[in-house]
Amino acid sequence: MARKAKVVRKTTETDICLKIDLDKTAGSRVDTTIPFFNHMLELFARHGFLKLVVLGKGDTQIDDHHLIEDLGICLGQAVAKALGKKTGINRYGSACVPMDECLCRVDMDISGRPYLIYNVKYGRRKIGGFDPALVKEFFKAFTDNSGITLHINFLYGDNSHHIIEAVFKSFARAFRNAVDLNENIKGVLSTKEIL
Repeated sequence: MARKAKVVRKTTETDICLKIDLDKTAGSRVDTTIPFFNHMLELFARHGFLKLVVLGKGDTQIDDHHLIEDLGICLGQAVAKALGKKTGINRYGSACVPMDECLCRVDMDISGRPYLIYNVKYGRRKIGGFDPALVKEFFKAFTDNSGITLHINFLYGDNSHHIIEAVFKSFARAFRNAVDLNENIKGVLSTKEIL
């Protein structure tokens, strides 16, 4: 059974087409019109060992907020669709990833219950023209729409670019651990027998 999905979201503020395939690694392409965020989503695809195709644009002449939030919505919805009933997945994933002077830990539970803990502080306010505060908005939209409990805990470091890169790499690795299929799991990993 193919674990892939496509989500299209078109509003007065954004126009997004996002495709994900959890079991392929080649063919990712990301164009959100926000170069720094393209880089972060490319990191997610590469370190999460998945195929991600994103074409997105929005009213970035006002602010990047609408587009970043809607990208989180689309990714969350696509992940939920691709996982279906979540049969045979590990469910839990954890990763602690260094990026030069930075260290970040991410833990997740594909539980059907959205929750975000986001303990990340940034040094300077902007990275080029990108506002780091939008990263939390992205993950909030992602958790709300994927039904994933997500804990992102930044441990130490001071370069904002490195901090966010460590966040996305650890998110990708934890995600891969959680969505991997485990032959020892029959049905879903829950005493309720539903996630």
